[in-house]
Amino acid sequence: MGAVRASATNRRRWRAGVQRPEARRLGWVIVLVLVVDSSTPAVTAALVEVTASGVTTRAHRCTVDARAHGELLAPQVDAVLADLDARPADLGAIVAGLGPGPFTGLRVGLVTAATMSQVLSIPAYGVCSLDAIGHPAAAGEPVLAASDARRREIYWAVYDGAGERLVGPEVSAPAVAAERARDLAVTAAVGDGAHRYADTLGLPLRDEPRYPDAHALATLAAERIRVGAAGDPLTPLYLRRPDAVAATARKPVLP
Repeated sequence: MGAVRASATNRRRWRAGVQRPEARRLGWVIVLVLVVDSSTPAVTAALVEVTASGVTTRAHRCTVDARAHGELLAPQVDAVLADLDARPADLGAIVAGLGPGPFTGLRVGLVTAATMSQVLSIPAYGVCSLDAIGHPAAAGEPVLAASDARRREIYWAVYDGAGERLVGPEVSAPAVAAERARDLAVTAAVGDGAHRYADTLGLPLRDEPRYPDAHALATLAAERIRVGAAGDPLTPLYLRRPDAVAATARKPVLP
């Protein structure tokens, strides 16, 4: 998106954060929030404004590359800040997707969020990344949200018609998820994992969101931001052990 120039007044409001409860009730405080997610091949950074009345996305970057999470995220954070003529000191909070996701990619976003939270002394809030797929896709009937877990498996969860999570997150073969979805009367599937295994799931597909939606991540954390809740520990949802594990015994060098 094109550059959006922030007024000096807005910058002062962002720095004010959520310090005054009476100001929050009046609705004039604007909290500038950084949103990051690296739980899927889509590496995402965004800046949103959270007010008493809603959430507005001001800058957004998303690149789909399963092999470059570490190389992409920091430049994307710099880019969205530049789009809004903002500085890290203007941030009032950080929202991070907790996964589930593969170990290497997921930790990039969470380490970035945790480090910035500590350095800037601002709270960081975690949201299940599948919630940012299933919640915006809800349309009055149960929906299954899925992302690719590799090993011919998917990370998945089921949401009711209002976007509230009913089951999950879990990791399993698509056939197992399909059986659970039938038991819960799911009528559609959404997410990159659903598209990859559409034949096995046997459900009508919704095109979007394909990956965790930054606006949805912020919306799901917005109430915590408005009330100035304490930050989260940002515990990742790996759901299974990493592919690489430490050796348990030394192998002999000589025959």
